[in-house]
Amino acid sequence: MTTHELETSGAVLTYDVYGSLPGADGRAPLVMIGLPMGASGFGSLASYFGDRTVVAYDPRGVGRSVRTDGEVDNVPAVHAGDVRAIIEALGAGAVEIFASSGGVIVALALVTAHPEDVTTLVAHEPPLLTALPDAAAAERASLRYREAYAAKGFGAGMAGFIAMTSWQGEFTDEYFASPEADPAMFGLPTEDDGRRDDPLLSERSRPVLDYRADIAALTAAPIRIVVGYGEESKGTVTHRTSAALAEQLGQEPVQFPSHHGGFTGPESGYPGQPEAFARILKEVLDANS
Repeated sequence: MTTHELETSGAVLTYDVYGSLPGADGRAPLVMIGLPMGASGFGSLASYFGDRTVVAYDPRGVGRSVRTDGEVDNVPAVHAGDVRAIIEALGAGAVEIFASSGGVIVALALVTAHPEDVTTLVAHEPPLLTALPDAAAAERASLRYREAYAAKGFGAGMAGFIAMTSWQGEFTDEYFASPEADPAMFGLPTEDDGRRDDPLLSERSRPVLDYRADIAALTAAPIRIVVGYGEESKGTVTHRTSAALAEQLGQEPVQFPSHHGGFTGPESGYPGQPEAFARILKEVLDANS
């Protein structure tokens, strides 16, 4: 692995390249995108692609990538511009992308604006709340954990986030009538450390959750988009968003092993099944090679 820095408009990005450029196998680089997760979250998954050139990066404001624009919000179009800059710096032409969670929103923004940069996008569990039939209720549910974070800090906010993302089915009156999640039940801190800059729990994530996919542009793009979800995520909000996006694109979503972060290893603190996940991802990517 080699590590590189790239100065873009408003940020200095750090990205890692596993393998050589151009790739020894002649295939396009496989770029892995998360948000707010950085490159380190893809280390285990990348290790199962030793026959390919893999690229992972820290989004601006995350990990090693420093923002110089004075902003804090995670605007999908801005992050998409950063990914495009990395693709151009690689100098290997159009790439394949595996994106997860908020990284899918960034990838959708990139494909919408610059479809020529991507040949295949595998989109794993996007938090595309606007695609849901209960979109207004889902937005209200996300506001609930953000308000808990603003009022009481990380433990309360993360407990609310876990409660929302593990809820089965649509967000009904029963959900909103349930008591506020107790951080102690999840082994989370109950004391408020005073910080309010968490990229997942703060209002910094609002532009990602508010994103609306341009389905017409996505279906017109000359690329292959495959939507996936984790087997253990069935019934949860990110399974439902995956199914909704897949339906809008006229396809059935692909089931991957494990949970929302099923491609991560022990370093994540909540490991999935990265080897089994990589096997399915290879099958999906090879179907278009």
